[in-house]
Amino acid sequence: MILRPQQLRPISSSLLSFAQSSSQARCLHTTVQPGPIPPPIPFVPDTKTFLKLIGRDLSQYASKIRSWNYLFTITSDELKELGMEPRSRRYLLDWRQKFREGRYGPGGDLKYVENGVAKLRVVKLSEPTGQEHDGRVSVKMNRMVVNVPASFGGPGSVLPEELVRPKGFRVKGAHEMKGPSARPAKGRLNYTVEATEGMWEDKRGRKIDGGERRQAERSEKLHSVGIPEAFGRKAADAY
Repeated sequence: MILRPQQLRPISSSLLSFAQSSSQARCLHTTVQPGPIPPPIPFVPDTKTFLKLIGRDLSQYASKIRSWNYLFTITSDELKELGMEPRSRRYLLDWRQKFREGRYGPGGDLKYVENGVAKLRVVKLSEPTGQEHDGRVSVKMNRMVVNVPASFGGPGSVLPEELVRPKGFRVKGAHEMKGPSARPAKGRLNYTVEATEGMWEDKRGRKIDGGERRQAERSEKLHSVGIPEAFGRKAADAY
């Protein structure tokens, strides 16, 4: 069937504007410049460590994403060319943006790291209570976890303001320390932390009872045989 020019309906202005905006959005997507390249931090000095920390088996791409600058400028299309699946690409780009904004995982605030290993120590330091007694501000002694240089020789060897209290690490009991990847070292008050696979990984959610569709099927099956839904999964699977 051939339509004559007078039979063709004009394109509505709303549809035309939508097509133009969609085209502009596609062009903008291809011309967006990458954000700034943040400097490495003591706990994450290179690309290999970054990929190891965020997990999801992304360490396998360390040989393909070798430089720090390339890590923070690579595009989703380029990651696709490396063979990375969509979900992993989104995950990597999300973590890259977090790092760019200074939103690190455990250990990201460590200051003293040598050869990939940070030394932590349980120390007792005084802290002001905010209360005054006889004109003086009272203080109390607290045990806390601090990041210290490898050559740390005790609380007096480093100024208090130079000690780093890393987030995610705490004292348990009198001398024990708890925190991600913290391992006892020589001396009862000493611990070490180093980057491990998946230390910063965002765990995937898990389906309960097979998801909403499976729950609906199970409920329908229970209802059809007159069994109360409270009897649950085993009763439904028996039918």
